[in-house]
Amino acid sequence: MKKILCFLALLISVATVRAQIYMSKACEIGFFSASTVEDIKALNTSCKPVMNASSGDVQVKIPMQGFIFHSSLMQEHFNENYLESDKYPDAIFKGKIKEKLTLSRDTLMNVTVSGTLNMHGVEKPIAFSGTVKVSGKQLVLFTKFKIHIADYNIKIPSVVNQNIAEDIEVTVNSTLDPYALPAKK
Repeated sequence: MKKILCFLALLISVATVRAQIYMSKACEIGFFSASTVEDIKALNTSCKPVMNASSGDVQVKIPMQGFIFHSSLMQEHFNENYLESDKYPDAIFKGKIKEKLTLSRDTLMNVTVSGTLNMHGVEKPIAFSGTVKVSGKQLVLFTKFKIHIADYNIKIPSVVNQNIAEDIEVTVNSTLDPYALPAKK
């Protein structure tokens, strides 16, 4: 009997831990650069965020070639000249949500996130605020913050440097679902 109770306790704890892991099926990361000549914006829907809701740990892999621009020439310059996407294919954010998340009921929480952003071969600490909305079993994450492109050794040729802002506005909007093990076949 004692062995059965221990086994059930272990099963319940494993199920509880697994239920705290969330992955995204829908994530949008966009950026915007205001300019006197032409605003630049792009959207990436191929990002892969993962979050441990019990610890607040967050990790996002951002494929740089996943950013889509309204102009194919802008997209080509972004990947070949500025971000060198062949050499640095992904940006990776690893961080932690400071506040304890309430998952037991639908709610909207203001949160503070801090961590590191590794982009273009440079890893820098970064902190920003955002929101986490609990809606049923889903978590909806939203944030908007700025990054200084020179911090990541992104060089803009002088011929076009007035077309690109020094600070880029980044927007993240992601819906995460509880992780479930694939069904056995």
